[in-house]
Amino acid sequence: MEIKEFREWAHRFADWMADYYELVETLPVKSPVKPGEILSQLPLMPPQTGEEMAAIFNDFQQIILPGITHWQSPNFFAYFPANGSFPSILAEMLTAALGAQCMIWETSPAAAELEERVMDWLKSMTGLPNTWSGVIQDTASTATLTAILCAREHFFNFSVNEAGFDRKQNLRVYCSTETHSSIEKAVKIAGIGRQHLVKVAVDDEYRMNPESLREAIVKDLDAGLRPCCVVATLGTTGCTAIDPLNEIAAICRKYNLWLHVDAAYGGTALLLPEYRWMIEGIESADSLVFNPHKWMFTNFDCSAYFVKDKEALIRTFEILPEYLKTGTRGQVNDYRDWGIQLGRRFRALKLWFVIRSFGLDGLQAKIRSHIELAKWFEEQILEFPHFELMAGRTLSVVCFRYHPNGIIETESLNRLNEDLLRSINSTGKIYLTHTKLNGNYVLRMSIAQTGVEKRHVERAWELIKEMVAQKIK
Repeated sequence: MEIKEFREWAHRFADWMADYYELVETLPVKSPVKPGEILSQLPLMPPQTGEEMAAIFNDFQQIILPGITHWQSPNFFAYFPANGSFPSILAEMLTAALGAQCMIWETSPAAAELEERVMDWLKSMTGLPNTWSGVIQDTASTATLTAILCAREHFFNFSVNEAGFDRKQNLRVYCSTETHSSIEKAVKIAGIGRQHLVKVAVDDEYRMNPESLREAIVKDLDAGLRPCCVVATLGTTGCTAIDPLNEIAAICRKYNLWLHVDAAYGGTALLLPEYRWMIEGIESADSLVFNPHKWMFTNFDCSAYFVKDKEALIRTFEILPEYLKTGTRGQVNDYRDWGIQLGRRFRALKLWFVIRSFGLDGLQAKIRSHIELAKWFEEQILEFPHFELMAGRTLSVVCFRYHPNGIIETESLNRLNEDLLRSINSTGKIYLTHTKLNGNYVLRMSIAQTGVEKRHVERAWELIKEMVAQKIK
């Protein structure tokens, strides 16, 4: 493809993208295709000679698009969002065009210095300690693994990286029973082992119970085991419970444990001063992650990871082969030493575009609007017969279920709600997902998509009631 043809197709793609966003709320939110349906339309072998872009783009529209679940639809109420926005998309276009590999300062000084400044902005915007340091990771899963590796190395004075890890060292990591599965994966990868992940009981609001945490630590110490790290969560995956950070931090101080805070979804709410209570005690934590790609309108992937001691982070990950030695080392941030990856995308650019385009006021207004919509939906659940809330709403996720009179057996209710969810999603008009709380099958209404408005939530509620009415008949 020559530059003239590239220019023509770039304009056509930009027009298509604008059309897509105008029409996305009319498309089936969850892809209706069956397993293997897309695969069966793709040739078994690659083309021997190059094909015209017109043919490739046509196949994109005819084959690929029907198999896409539309995460950017305002009718998407599933999981947590993977949000985008127009400023972020424009920045991604520039990032792709530049094609920069931003592993060290020398490979793109602007990328390194913009990342440093944007992460400083986020500290100011969220109320995190200004003495902390930040770096962009790809996902919260990577950031959590990074934190646990740092905790491991800090515990052993950075000797495991040199001499290897002996399973008899019996490190223990603690999280709640509601914590994200990435913590379990991280302890496996870090060599600590799943058997050494202690899942601490939660209270009636699904928050980690500090007394249960303390008891687990004392029990392990008495057994000759070695407590190392605690992971607290601000916005659990199931029901967005907020662990009591201040109390957990006090326990970590007492027993000298690394405290990592997983705020992947909930951390964006820290942009609102009225939610800063969530990080009371943060000065005693060691690391925190939140995802601008979830609720801060920045295209996936973009995780903001902050640490109290950047030297511990760098010491855990740095390695200096001859081909990466530069004359600026020690004067600048070489972010390839701040995590697992050597190669790094220019993620700071889209975050910069988003913050500048929305401004703090604009970001706060959008987040507050999502929380207000969730409050409205919560009120509908409370007022409508045969529905019940299954967890307290903390942010913009509402957990509920259908509970008609006369049905009290858990498995029957679970089957009923699973069937209801299947019916709702099969319409293609909205997309919800579920969780289980205390063995109960629970529907989750996650209201945080960039373009969602009250009319979308109202239509979703009407559809849910309509599906219930059909079940009653």
